[in-house]
Amino acid sequence: MQPESVNRDVGRANTYHNDTKHSTWSIRANTHYLDWANQPLPLKIYTSIDPIALPREPDQTGIAALSAISQKSIDIGADRIPTLKELASILYFSAGITKKKTYGGGEIYFRAASCTGALYQFELYLVTGDLPDLKAGLYHFGPGDFSLRLLRKGDYRGVLVHATGGEPAVAQAPVTIVCAGTYWRNSWKYGARAYRHFGWDNGTILANTLAMAAAHRFPAKIICGFVDSEVNELLDVDPEREVAFSMAAIGYVKTNPLDGPPDIPKLHLPVVPLSQSEVDYPELRAIHEASSLRSPDEVTQWRAEGNKPRMTPSARIPIGEIGVIRGLLPTPLAAVPRDPIEQVILRRGSSRKFERHPI
Repeated sequence: MQPESVNRDVGRANTYHNDTKHSTWSIRANTHYLDWANQPLPLKIYTSIDPIALPREPDQTGIAALSAISQKSIDIGADRIPTLKELASILYFSAGITKKKTYGGGEIYFRAASCTGALYQFELYLVTGDLPDLKAGLYHFGPGDFSLRLLRKGDYRGVLVHATGGEPAVAQAPVTIVCAGTYWRNSWKYGARAYRHFGWDNGTILANTLAMAAAHRFPAKIICGFVDSEVNELLDVDPEREVAFSMAAIGYVKTNPLDGPPDIPKLHLPVVPLSQSEVDYPELRAIHEASSLRSPDEVTQWRAEGNKPRMTPSARIPIGEIGVIRGLLPTPLAAVPRDPIEQVILRRGSSRKFERHPI
């Protein structure tokens, strides 16, 4: 058993960084190639659970993209509980399949959030209380058929409250989205460097999640510190292959959930194999283990240290009313684009539309 202070051993991060960084020598010496016959599936598919279809045409918020991404806070004077239609909107514009392209070798899916190599290694799980049109439970979001699958019945939000050391945003969220990364989906192409991409690829999803939550007027908070083993156990993932990486607490209720059940049984739910075979990269598990937290006390201490101010007030960057840095906007505020957030996400996807003018 490793000590709880393993998370403080920055030497492990330095070792991983140095072992996986590119150099002229490493690129020339690398014998890795793309085994297309063994390419992993971009979706996690449960084979024994009936899908719960999500509304395919959610209502448009009409909120401008810059207004959504610049929203600092949402008034939480009253309960803010998402409906199934609103949840569908958040999920679709965070990790949904927005278009498909057919080519000689088959079909490729494009998602609402970009991802390194278009390999989409993140799965989304929902831990909910009773919602207006969805019973409390643990659900998996399936982008392929745009549905939810109920993995556990009942309110398991208390498990997340314990795992996050009593994080208030989680305790008062009617639904929390848990993002879990799958090593093999990305390491098929990038090998041991795949963990470098976890933060980037999950970040693109979470950026959309926060923007859509704001557009729907739901408070939302990203949580990166929790007892990893407890959340992995709740999700029933194999931590050798898939691990919880972050959470997004969505909405607000005044009442806190009950404590989670003391025992969380294994589910043993069958899924479609990602590939014929998987190549193991122990470096991925090692760096994730080095960044894991092991107890609620360690989580609260980690969070307290992270909340300490890093800059003096005079060094903070002033942000304009619509979220752009004052003094750097080349056009008047009235000329700033007012495109709705949904339109911007769909247009952007995994591509970028660049202006033909220098910054």
